Amino acid sequence: MKRICSITILLIIAAFASGQEVILADRDDRKPLQDVAMLGSGGRLISFTGNNGEIDISGRSDGETLCFQLFGYERSCLTVAEIRSAGDTIFLARRVFEFEEFVISANRWEQERATVPNRISVIPSQSIVFNNPQTAADLIASSGEVYVQKSQLGGGSPMIRGFATNRVLIVIDGVRMNNAIYREGNIQNVISLDPNVMQSAEIIFGPGAVVYGSDAIGGVMDFHSDKVMLSPGKTPVFKSEAFLRYSSADNEKTSQIKINGGFGKTGFLASITYSSFDDLRMGSRRHPEYRRPEFVQTINGNDTIVRNPDPDLQVYSGYSQINTTFKFRIQPAPNLDVVLANHYSALSSVPRYDRLIQYKAGKLRYGEWYYGPQLWMMNNLQINYTGKSFLFDEIKITAARQDYRESRHDRAVGKLLINEQFEKVTIYSLNTDFDKTSSNQKHLFFYGTELFTNDIKSVARTRDIKTFGITPAGSRYPDGKNKYAGYSVYAGYKFTPSGKLSLNTGLRYNYVSLNSTIADNSYYNFPFTEINIANSALTGSAGISLNPGSGYRLTFNISTGFRAPNLDDAGKVFDSAPGIVVVPNPDLKPEYAVSGDAGIETNFGEFCRIELNGFYTWLKNAMVRRDFLFNGADSIIYQGELSKVEAIVNAGYARVYGVTAALQTNFTGKLYMRSLITLMKGTEEGGTPLRHASPLFGSSHLVYERGRLKADLNVIFNGPKTYKNMPPSEISKPYMYATDKDGNPWSPGWYTLNFKAIYRISPWALLSAGCENILDHRYRPYSWGIVAPGRNLIISLRVLM
Repeated sequence: MKRICSITILLIIAAFASGQEVILADRDDRKPLQDVAMLGSGGRLISFTGNNGEIDISGRSDGETLCFQLFGYERSCLTVAEIRSAGDTIFLARRVFEFEEFVISANRWEQERATVPNRISVIPSQSIVFNNPQTAADLIASSGEVYVQKSQLGGGSPMIRGFATNRVLIVIDGVRMNNAIYREGNIQNVISLDPNVMQSAEIIFGPGAVVYGSDAIGGVMDFHSDKVMLSPGKTPVFKSEAFLRYSSADNEKTSQIKINGGFGKTGFLASITYSSFDDLRMGSRRHPEYRRPEFVQTINGNDTIVRNPDPDLQVYSGYSQINTTFKFRIQPAPNLDVVLANHYSALSSVPRYDRLIQYKAGKLRYGEWYYGPQLWMMNNLQINYTGKSFLFDEIKITAARQDYRESRHDRAVGKLLINEQFEKVTIYSLNTDFDKTSSNQKHLFFYGTELFTNDIKSVARTRDIKTFGITPAGSRYPDGKNKYAGYSVYAGYKFTPSGKLSLNTGLRYNYVSLNSTIADNSYYNFPFTEINIANSALTGSAGISLNPGSGYRLTFNISTGFRAPNLDDAGKVFDSAPGIVVVPNPDLKPEYAVSGDAGIETNFGEFCRIELNGFYTWLKNAMVRRDFLFNGADSIIYQGELSKVEAIVNAGYARVYGVTAALQTNFTGKLYMRSLITLMKGTEEGGTPLRHASPLFGSSHLVYERGRLKADLNVIFNGPKTYKNMPPSEISKPYMYATDKDGNPWSPGWYTLNFKAIYRISPWALLSAGCENILDHRYRPYSWGIVAPGRNLIISLRVLM
């Protein structure tokens, strides 16, 4: 009966569709498929199917070949004549392997993956729903190719190919999130994004995409939020979704409501998500040194060190978060699409757990250390215009304003004064992107511009926790006017002489400036009151993608990258570790990267697929933290403590090299295995280990899919980081690490056994459940300040209407 109803719906849709429309549907259940990509000659994207699987093929000759593809389905290529003779409905067959060619955005314009030489990992909407990530950082980690660091539960700092923080770029709907105070240390800005409104995410490895400018040395995390529906006819269409999730390890409670509606040529999307996380529980087996034996409790301004009755509970780690998204879309003409969007995120105060477990003279050092509410809001306007002309076929204009707030609050145990620093950043950006395809579809030209400016305000104070008296204090950044700005132009060319060969090349000119003033120099008595830095760079890339047949694909790419010093690099004062203070350095220069990677992919029929990708990056004039002199002294008094002076300096070079391997095996039509492993090594000049070069990491998944059920039994693992491979910045944090036989800090290897499953209860409801860290191991991944979750039971319900 259900199949008869589905076929009837398809016939009704086809009857009302014009003679130039076709419907894409699932071969098994006959249901229409939304967002199927239609590709023309050379893999050029033409359009996507609409809400009811419909797509327009008007004006196309009978001999033209069109290809249709969607993640999780076999690709289908037919001539227009074959499509019409098939009855205007095309059925796609499901594919068990999740590695087929799908559309990506390496150059801001969607294109076929087989023609792109860059290493790119795509996380589609189906994977996001199945993996059910708590945060956007967890979403990125679910790719299996990115190592994510967490200093606290409300954290998540992705490390890509040995680089992190301000050396990797975060992009949402074409807008760069990176700002002037993205620091060299670990950051958690990516968790401002709501994973529950993401249609897909892509990780572009290395600096090989010329459409992205400064900061994209390690790679780019490119997020795409849900599309707004339009109604193809006069009848409005609505889709709504309600989502609930509970996790036991941190007593997480997440709820979301999302509505998507189309009214002819206009539509809207609205979403609100709220998450609450209690203190995180670690595992109960192995490494007792990670436990939390005591904590500081403050009552009426008096600190008391209290014995923890449950040492596996990481007291003072919980927080909460709210995200809202609103998008409005209008399509006044078939070739003009306008989207106006607002994204808002607010985190509660987030305890800095790694600081709360520090000891000084045998006692806990801090009575309080937390990040104040992290607020991020973005308003952006995106205009897409399609129209054949001499200069372009398509134009994309993206204008945005972002407002960002963060603060830090710390107080030594037994003290009444709490130090508070407040930062406010306002960011404006404008991107224009053009593309032009030749008449024979073999030549693609793409070019564009980017403008951005950051205005930064930094203030600080001390507050008495008993009297509430406030006294001005030295700010984290210069307290005068701070402006960070840049502009760039890029141009790229792609030549696809045949379906077996694609050549890609591009150039980008970058200009970045920083102007900063110190209004009140009485706090630190710097030998300067202004920081003025201006830098330019020409970067480029060239790559080849070869598909010789017999299931093989070869890629090679060489590229250069550039990162200009931002305000955090050049103008910050902060304590990086007990007894160490970092001071500004107005003489910083940019760092440059030269990177190369090569890959091979091969299929052994439908049984097995192997991928191997090697990479090497050389970073010149690397900005790293080193010993420094302040007014001729190597130590100063900072917040009442004698502290050694350090600064960010250009320290010669750094290099990172490694390999990523993937194996996918199909045992039956419903059971398959997918394994990933990444191994890398990173060093600075003199052989010092590079901080963000992660240890060996990977995963192996055994997946079963049948009908409404999908289940995944998997192992996630990390290799060890021995003392000799630990960077100095981590060696100075022994409270975060285990101790080897010689008494030195090190990070032991670990693994977890996990299971998750999703079941479609009905056409309108999905039930998801799982258990992470089934064996309840107690472990702390490399560079983490917080201990990872213990056994974690997860259950969620998604209702679709």
